[in-house]
Amino acid sequence: MVTGTRNMLGRYVGKWFYDKWIPFDASNSPYFPPMVSAIQRAGPRVKPPTTYELSGPILDEEVKEVTTWIEEYKQSWPKIGITLMSDGWLSK
Repeated sequence: MVTGTRNMLGRYVGKWFYDKWIPFDASNSPYFPPMVSAIQRAGPRVKPPTTYELSGPILDEEVKEVTTWIEEYKQSWPKIGITLMSDGWLSK
């Protein structure tokens, strides 16, 4: 049984998962532990990102990062080939 501070953290994370019907498997994402660590490092005075920030500037930064990553790999495509997969989501 989980007790103490870890239990409290689990309860709050769990409530968020349950409220938004987030699949439990999302906790297996490689981004989940770093997210929790970043929240811990940020401390109690840092407010969480707003809906606007998540759907606007923060999303734009992630799109830019992925675009940069793809551009870096384009140089090797003629030599090794490429398969790109997408979930079909279109932006703006």
